[in-house]
Amino acid sequence: MSEKRRDKKGRILHNGEIQMSDGRYRFKYVDENGNEKAVYSWRLDHNDTTPSGKKRTLSLREMEKQIQADLFDHIVTNGGNLTVLELVEKYIETKTGVRPTTQAGYNTVVNVLKKDSFGKKRIDTVRISDAKTWLIKLQKKDGRSYSSIHSIRGVLRPAFQLAVDDDLIRKNPFSFQLVDAVVNDSVRREAISREEERKFLKFVKEDAHFSRYYEGIYILFKTGMRISEFCGLTVSDIDFKEHKINIDRQLQKKSKIGYYIEETKTESGTRVLPMTADVEECFKKIIANRKPPKVEPMVDGYTGFLYFDKDGNITYALHWEHYFKHIVDKYNSIYKVQMPKVTPHVCRHTYCSNMAKSGMNPKTLQYLMGHSDISVTLNVYTHVNFDDAKAEIARLKVM
Repeated sequence: MSEKRRDKKGRILHNGEIQMSDGRYRFKYVDENGNEKAVYSWRLDHNDTTPSGKKRTLSLREMEKQIQADLFDHIVTNGGNLTVLELVEKYIETKTGVRPTTQAGYNTVVNVLKKDSFGKKRIDTVRISDAKTWLIKLQKKDGRSYSSIHSIRGVLRPAFQLAVDDDLIRKNPFSFQLVDAVVNDSVRREAISREEERKFLKFVKEDAHFSRYYEGIYILFKTGMRISEFCGLTVSDIDFKEHKINIDRQLQKKSKIGYYIEETKTESGTRVLPMTADVEECFKKIIANRKPPKVEPMVDGYTGFLYFDKDGNITYALHWEHYFKHIVDKYNSIYKVQMPKVTPHVCRHTYCSNMAKSGMNPKTLQYLMGHSDISVTLNVYTHVNFDDAKAEIARLKVM
């Protein structure tokens, strides 16, 4: 009977284990594809100390235990040697037919990982603590906003889930809640008060320059439309006979793409809004005063858009963002009592808040806003204050 192989300390070595001449331990095994592989460590057992000047890693037998568990569960060894960047690129390849805005988001994440050492980490070495530390670093050291980090994590989490589903790793290190790691420092876009809305609209209507945008801004305040939905409207979408507005698309523009039409943000975004008399009057003025170029622009088969800039280009979201900013800046340069930030989205939020405070049925409001989830609509009700509560109680007492 042959003598058992031992290391320099006299310990019996298992099958596949040897101690090399330089003192390192090696374990050879055959992976799930039938290929011979080897792992190395300066320590045989977890109680061994690491030689001075050498990098501490798992002991050889800790590695063996992990390898054997992976082979038993058919987990690909070493995460298939994929890096975080390679995994994300693989995940993106599975997402076909995405919107240009979504593709732009993917590109941003890829560029972040290309410049960051985290992108070079092998996916099976990423622990939950590593993922959290990296996101904290993006905020505290790199200065990225909460919303930016939210978007980045929104790609990393499904990418790592793909790795779990493909048996490359056991656990998704990005499965935690983002607020458990990163401080939400984003500024909430609040609705403005009815008085501020009245003053804002009055200022726009009476201003020699900005009055040309009054009807459009009034419609945004009184319908709650997304600005991309408003910009996507054409003359044929305004039904004066049935007093309704058809919303089934968004107008978008990207530097490398130009103008393009996109479906509404969600399936619920496709809707028909009832048109009140004041909103209808605004649409009539817009259509009567619209000044398209000699050749009507066409975007993906659609023509008859409502607003154009001085160069004859169709106005899109960025135009209106600028209009609102210039209006607020001018207002605040004139009046001592400052106007808070007002944007097209603030108009939408203000409409939603006004309707909620007026006692509108939440499901009706959900439909008008085009929210796919009622929780988004119900969040508006958290903006009520003491006066709102007092008025609601008084109303219920009358009933």
